[in-house]
Amino acid sequence: MKPYWLAPLFSLALVGASAQPGKAPANRTPAKKAPVRKAAAKPKTGKAISGTGFTLQERGSLESDARDYLGTPATEAAARRALAYLARTQLPNGAWDGNGYRAEVAIAGLSALAFMSAGHQPDRGPYGRHLRKVTDYLAESCQRSGLILNPTSQAGPPMYGHGFATLALAELYGMTRRSDLRDPLENAVSLIIRTQNDEGGWRYLPRIADADMSVVVCQVMALRAAANAGVRVPKQITSRAVAYVKRCANNDDGGYSYMPSRKDSGLARTGAGVLCLIVMGERNAPECLRGLEYLSNHTPTNERRHPFYAHYYCTQAAYQAGGKHWRYWYPLLSQHLLSTQRDDGSWYDGPGSAYATAMGVLALQVPAALLPIYQK
Repeated sequence: MKPYWLAPLFSLALVGASAQPGKAPANRTPAKKAPVRKAAAKPKTGKAISGTGFTLQERGSLESDARDYLGTPATEAAARRALAYLARTQLPNGAWDGNGYRAEVAIAGLSALAFMSAGHQPDRGPYGRHLRKVTDYLAESCQRSGLILNPTSQAGPPMYGHGFATLALAELYGMTRRSDLRDPLENAVSLIIRTQNDEGGWRYLPRIADADMSVVVCQVMALRAAANAGVRVPKQITSRAVAYVKRCANNDDGGYSYMPSRKDSGLARTGAGVLCLIVMGERNAPECLRGLEYLSNHTPTNERRHPFYAHYYCTQAAYQAGGKHWRYWYPLLSQHLLSTQRDDGSWYDGPGSAYATAMGVLALQVPAALLPIYQK
């Protein structure tokens, strides 16, 4: 992977200096020609598979990355307005309101990721204080069992909250190397590992039971972020999760089902499944290729039940796939988000404005690739 914190690709200016040739003064000895140097070899692109099974792809040229950014001043301004909204609505304890959903650790994790996706860091810059507060909140929410939750207010499926909170904690630890985050992060990963079921998946509760696509991908991405940050993740855990995801790609249209026993394609879970397979080194698997074609036959407005969940995963999947998939998806996604952003900078979805706003920022910021989890 690339080093953790990079300058935004979209801020790079490719500057070339060219001078108009002029006549040398008559009394000046002509300069010797500089020796001809061989052109530097272009950086190779490709993929390597780590000990955990995750794809570690080398990045291509900066010119290629800059061309693929596809952001505009309007999308960058939308992200800034959204982050200002999140800063204004952060609670004194560092969390955000969940509109009755009350899975604060999930929304806190997503909001922390949103700030980091725009290059902000704890204790530095205009949102340094906000990031430090949410980091402290997540650390304080780590239970002795390894589960990350706020026991005084938790509601809803705790493994969703745990997955997103673990992902955020891994990115925060990778950025800050705060020593007090290492043990909670390792304990959170340990809980994910020991609660994987015989199918290779997870579901709502931190115990070995049944599984579903959505929770599985949430845990896999948390494990990937933790592995990026230096936490050991056994390869057999991720291999079994990949096998489960592939069994959910069981529809003729290329879409993914909620469980292998069902036949019900959905946009959000297809984006999640495709992303999972790509980061696990299965980019050319038939299940991944068919899933990408499914995404190319839909638009960001096709998901009505969980729209921002779909924005989050489908945009990452399209970016990781690149090429025609990325050039198709991101302009539609950004146009949709620009047209639906509210005057106060927020977006809205069922779990509340903080959730939707964080997801909106994360979708818009995917091509900036400032988060290690977003890097190819």
